[in-house]
Amino acid sequence: MPITLEIRDHIATVTLDRPEAMNAIDPESAEQLHSAWSEITNRQDVRVGILIGSGERAFCAGVDLKKTMPPPESFAELHFGTHAARVPISALQTPKPMIAAINGLALGGGLELAMLCDIRLASRHAVFGFPEVCVGSIPAGGGTQRIVRAVGQSDAMLMLLSGERLDAQEALRIGLVSRVVEPGDLLTAARTLATRIAANAPLAVVAAKKLAQVGGELSLAAGLELEQQAFGNLRNTEDRIEGRRAFAEKRPPKFQGR
Repeated sequence: MPITLEIRDHIATVTLDRPEAMNAIDPESAEQLHSAWSEITNRQDVRVGILIGSGERAFCAGVDLKKTMPPPESFAELHFGTHAARVPISALQTPKPMIAAINGLALGGGLELAMLCDIRLASRHAVFGFPEVCVGSIPAGGGTQRIVRAVGQSDAMLMLLSGERLDAQEALRIGLVSRVVEPGDLLTAARTLATRIAANAPLAVVAAKKLAQVGGELSLAAGLELEQQAFGNLRNTEDRIEGRRAFAEKRPPKFQGR
């Protein structure tokens, strides 16, 4: 299978498992990514997810051009017709936190896939880029929109218009990734972070993620109002009461997502 999903200790690990093709995305991979995201969303025993590529050469080198020739249907048919219900990978979303562990090349659609995640960790050998303009195309899997929001206008335009590749340290400098670690430590670092997130109150974590995502599209006043409403919804939850009791009793809290 080109995508594997392992669930352990409230953490779902999604692995892009086509190392012979630099973990490039083919139609079967895309289908299984939808299934993995759906399972992460719907399973109550999952609190956080990790996305990683198999091997150390590539996180994901983008779309597999050998297996994604132009379809026979027109763009209008695909976008507005009976196929329109099919959600593209660029629209994948889950309320659970997702961590991208980037181990090698993250190019084109691979970088777009990493940017679907909330937190990005990188191996010291990771390489990032949008080479699409070099071959007459654009990063149309959300790349032109998410990169500007992730790193700011000037650095985003440099990547989009030149096709230039960035190393891990430069990606860290511009804020594209949160941390850079040694290749052998990447999965451990991702699981350590995921374990820390999974130990927090699940409802509060989901609420914080949603507020950060939605609030970025609102005025400050509207975002603050939404924040207060979310706070009110969480105020009397069992987990919030458990958090205060655990603090008073000097013990780790036992959150249940209620």
